[in-house]
Parts: sequence; C-alpha cells; structure tokens
Amino acid sequence: MRVNAVLATALYSSAALLGQVRADDTDDAVESSSTSIEETSTTSAIEKPTFTPSKIKADFFEQFTDDWDSRWKPSHAKKEDSKTTEEWAYVGEWAVEEPHVFKAIEQDKGLVVKNPAAHHAISAKFPKKIDNKKNTLVVQYEVKLQNGLECGGAYMKLLQDNKALHAEEFSNASPYVIMFGPDKCGATNKVHFIFKHKNPKTGEYEEKHLKSAPTAKITKGTTNLYTLIVYEDNEFEIKINGESSKKGNLLEDFTPSVNPDKEIDDPKDTKPEDWVDEARIADPEATKPEDWDEDAPFEIIDEEATKPDDWLEDEPTMVSDPEAEKPEDWDDEEDGDWIPPTVPNPKCEEVSGCGKWEPPTKKNPAYKGKWTPEYIDNPAYKGVWAPAKIPNPDYFEDKTPSKFEPMGAIGFEIWTMQSDILFDNIYIGHSVGDAEKLKAETYDVKHAIEVAEEEASKPPPAKESPKSPMDLKFMDDPVHYVREKVDLFWAIAKNDPVEAVKALPEVAGGIGALAVTVIALIVGIIGLSAAPPPQVQKAAEKVKQSAMDTKDQVVDAASTATEKSQAELNKRTTRSSGPAE
Repeated sequence: MRVNAVLATALYSSAALLGQVRADDTDDAVESSSTSIEETSTTSAIEKPTFTPSKIKADFFEQFTDDWDSRWKPSHAKKEDSKTTEEWAYVGEWAVEEPHVFKAIEQDKGLVVKNPAAHHAISAKFPKKIDNKKNTLVVQYEVKLQNGLECGGAYMKLLQDNKALHAEEFSNASPYVIMFGPDKCGATNKVHFIFKHKNPKTGEYEEKHLKSAPTAKITKGTTNLYTLIVYEDNEFEIKINGESSKKGNLLEDFTPSVNPDKEIDDPKDTKPEDWVDEARIADPEATKPEDWDEDAPFEIIDEEATKPDDWLEDEPTMVSDPEAEKPEDWDDEEDGDWIPPTVPNPKCEEVSGCGKWEPPTKKNPAYKGKWTPEYIDNPAYKGVWAPAKIPNPDYFEDKTPSKFEPMGAIGFEIWTMQSDILFDNIYIGHSVGDAEKLKAETYDVKHAIEVAEEEASKPPPAKESPKSPMDLKFMDDPVHYVREKVDLFWAIAKNDPVEAVKALPEVAGGIGALAVTVIALIVGIIGLSAAPPPQVQKAAEKVKQSAMDTKDQVVDAASTATEKSQAELNKRTTRSSGPAE
C-alpha cells in the first residue's frame, strides 16, 4: 500500500505539473490580450494649440504670418565661386507652410526649403538698421529638419547695412557681418559663428571663425532652437535648445585672432653661415674596437644539431594525389601527358620531416653588425636659430570687436541635399529676457508636443525573442527549463542520439535515472500486491518495457558518444605526441 501511495503521489504531481504548464501558457495569452486591449483603449490623439502671434517686440521678429512675402524676397542671382569658373543659379524654391512632420501647433507656419540638391537664397530687410555698438546682441531662431540633414547648411547671415543691397541680387558674395547656425556634411557637423572684422589700417575685411565650435543637433522631425548672445564686453554664449553649449571671448576664441601680433619676424634677417644647430654629433674620438667583425653573419649553421631518428630522408615532401583522375576531355596529343596534381605526403605528417635533411641555423653569437660611433653633446651647438623680432608695421588693437558694423538685412543662402528644412520664430534684438520669453511661448510648447508625437508614431516594441534552451536558468522558471531541455534533447536525438547526449548530458542522465526509478516502482508494486488486477499488470509491463527501452537507448547513446570522443582524443593525442617538425 505504501508503494501504491508513492506512485499515486508521483502521478498526481506529474499531472499537476503539466496542468501548471498549460495554465501558465493560457495566462500569458490572456495577459497579452488584455494588455493589447488596454493599450488600444487608452490611445488618444494629442491635443494641439492654435497659433497666436506673439506680442514680443524686437528690431526684427519674424513668425511668417500671412504678410510674410511683403518682407522676404527670393534671389535669382548667380552664385560666385572663386575656385572655379562654373556658375550656379539660385533655383531653389521657398514656401511658407505648416510642417508635415510632427506638427505641434495648428496654423503655425515657417519658411521652408523646398528643393533637395539645390542652391537657395532669400533675404528680408530690417525695418531699420541694427546698430550693436552699445547693446547686447541676441540672435535666435528655430530649425526643423523634417527630412533630416545629411549634407547641407541651415545657417543665417546678418547682412551689412548697404544701400546697394538688393534682395534679387543677394548671393554668397553679399557682404555680411555675422554668420550663425548649423552646418553638416561628411565629417563636418558644427554650429557656425563667424563674424567679419574690418582692419582699421587697410580697410579690408577678414572672417573670424570660432575655434572648437559646438556640435549641431541633427534630429529628424523635431525642432531645435539656436541662440547667439554677444555682450558689450566681448563675451559671447551659444545656446542650443536653451542650454549653454559654448562660452568664450571674441578676442581669444577666434581664428585668425582679431588683433595681430605686436612683433613679427624680421623678413631681412638670415641665419649666419657659421651657425651650428646640431645638438648632438658623432664622437670624433671614438674608434672601432679591433675585435669588431662587421662581416660576421647574423645567423650560422647549428653544428650541434642532429637529424631526428624518425626523419624519412627517402620520402618526398609532396606526392601525386592518389584520388586524382584524368579529366575525360583530356587529349594526350593536344594537351600532352597528364600529370596528376601533388598533395603533401601523408607519411610525413606523423614524423619530424621528409626529404633531404639539413641542419637548422641559429643566431651568430659573434654578430655585431656595422660599427657606428656613439653620439655626444655638440660643444659648438648654439641652439635653434630664429629670425629677430621687429615691430609689426600692420599692428593695431581693437579692444571692442563686439561693436559690429550696422546690419541691414537677414538672409538664408544655403545649399542642401535635403528638402523641407523649416525656419521659424526669428528674433534679432537686444533683450536676453525677451528671447527667453519667446522660447517659452514657442519652442517649449512645440517641442513637448513633437516629442509626444514622435513617441506615438513609433511602432510598439517587438516582443523579446525567446531564449535558447541552452541559455535558460533553472531557478528562473523550473517548469519551463525542464520542458525546453527535454524537447531539445529529443529533437536532437531523432537525428543523432550521440550529439543529444553530448549536448545535454544532464537530460540523458535524468532520463536514465527516471527509467530506473519507474522500473523500481513497478517491480515494488508487482511484488507487494498480492493479486493486482490484469489491467494493472498489463500497464505495468508496458511502462516497464518502455522504461527499459529508454534506458537502453540513453545508455547506448552515451556509450557511443564516449567511444567516439575517446577515439577523437586518441587521434589527437597520437598526432600531438610525435616529434615536432
């Protein structure tokens, strides 16, 4: 009775285990379905505000309202290129429209570059010139790369106040005061800050480029805000999306520098003929030792070496391939006698070598190479020569480069491989506070909605791929672990029992132990029961025979795997234990 109770308990536990596995599968399906329904029911459209023009005032403030074309004029001038004689026309089209990617504010329009791989130019005159001599200058605008940016510019130019400036003639040659904004192509990815400075002596203008310019934000579809602040004390700051990205000084952080050197090299000064600029020389008193043999070879024959006992001197290193066959279309009269290809002599693989034996070489202990004298400090050394310094005749000092020349217009003059670059909310004035307020009214609002739109447009994350049975851990899910391991074992065993035992020895051992346990239980049942029913005897015999078959199959597979592994091991040991070549 005790054995019957044990068997009953085992069968009940097995049924419960299988039931739990099925229940887990069902629960997973129900939970997945519930999650899908919940996600679908909670998805809703993102509320968007309607555009309202800002009341902020500035020297120039543009939100591209309906009267925008009264201010902005496209250019159809020829693009000048000093490097070639080829000319380009500004054929790129412009439009003012709402964004088609992640639109955040209804009826909010911007200036859009419409053509890829084209030169674009457009400008707008200021109501009155902007004079920065006694003010802080603040330049701020939004850039939305609706198709990304692989190669092209999205920068602006503040043009020099000039009566000769005509919008239809605006080009890359038009004089500007400041160039600011992102630019990317190939390895270049930065936010330009360039200003033109006038030499007070020559009257010529020179571009001053920011050193270590910050990296531009190249995000597809979402707006980025670029801000430039230049203070009266020559300090400047570049912000991207409201965060400081670069601070510096106009006198220290630009190349070439605003002010030239006070002194320069004397162009008339030349190095004296007797000037000695060699710091070290060969020791003139050094002599080659008498026992120094420059002709001694680097290697010599090892006279102590002896031929290995297993060296097969009469065996060639290469032999004809015994498996090679003369091609059927080979014609001895036309192609000559057929000679089979050669292969390495298999007899040489198990010994030190074949063919004529020659003693190896070794490093010559007498080798010294070519003799050279040691180097010593040169007593006549005078140091590195440099020309004398003289006062720079072109020297000047501008202590306030922040006092830029008056600016009369703004222009976008760019080339880009991507279309649909959108510009909006351009502020050019003198109030850092107003620029911050504008950011809060426009950029902050649209950026939050754009991010939400971007997240909503992303496809749902793909479910994690199920782990390989070999990567599972027992403690993570014992039921799943056992089931996957057994399934994998039988899948491999159908084609190659040996590989199944080698790959999953723990399963093979478990099956063997299970078979023995079942046999013991059945034998106990039959032995203790006085008169078991016929159906029990029949079932017991069937289980016993199945268990014995399973045990024999696992044992045979394990034995075959062991013999096969031992044969491979013997083969490798035999190969590796022979004398080295």
